[in-house]
Amino acid sequence: MAAWYRKPIAGVLFDISGVLFESGASNAIVGSVDAIKRIKESGMPVRFCTNETQKTRMNLVEKLVKLGFDVAEGEVFPPAPAMCHILRQRNLRPHLLVHPNNAPDFAGIDTKNPNCVVLGDATDFYTYENLNKAFQVLVSQDKPLLFAMGAGRFYKENDKLCLDVGPFMKALEFACDVKAEIVGKPSAAFFNTALADMGLPAEKVMMVGDDIVSDVGGAQACGMRGVQVRTGKFRPQDENHPTVKADGYVDNLAAAVDLILKHRS
Repeated sequence: MAAWYRKPIAGVLFDISGVLFESGASNAIVGSVDAIKRIKESGMPVRFCTNETQKTRMNLVEKLVKLGFDVAEGEVFPPAPAMCHILRQRNLRPHLLVHPNNAPDFAGIDTKNPNCVVLGDATDFYTYENLNKAFQVLVSQDKPLLFAMGAGRFYKENDKLCLDVGPFMKALEFACDVKAEIVGKPSAAFFNTALADMGLPAEKVMMVGDDIVSDVGGAQACGMRGVQVRTGKFRPQDENHPTVKADGYVDNLAAAVDLILKHRS
């Protein structure tokens, strides 16, 4: 655990699903509500970075509050608001292949005559017909643009592993000979948005997540420390991942917060 506190910790980024609550569950992970309460009462700045695209940001915050978490909407960083900013900034009209629950976050975005494709975690809506429509939009462009709100391979829901957006992104990349732009973890630009909002340099911030690649690896690539909890999608083989080694492994969020508060700056 020595790597945790070679430098003091001044701020923390938390993943949500698999760290605060198990996806598909109706209760918070034991100890996580109190852990967030304790770290916020300490005055340490925290932000919640998530690749959640099955809900709007407001719906996600409402769920967290209902579960007992002290979380404000401005502290939560999902991909959709950042994606909308990029679309407006670059005058793009997306073909959206996203979960219907996430669609309200794209209100006001022009989707007529699309010139790019945006993928989210569409779950059951990743049908052949819907993927083929996305493919057709891409191949109709001279310079196809594909965006993916995250690049996760899988997540855990109701004790089962489920395909995430990454495999569908890879299918369209292969079919269209295009490289997707990632808006979400493990994108450096996504992490840096949360760091800038906290006003802290990466070397003083820790990321706590359950995904060894997107959470831990993505954070480390930005200069942060990355700690993996043994909840959510964690699997024992993650501790021997061939390319990513977490700065620490802990049983749950409560254990992570105990160490963070002990070694804060």
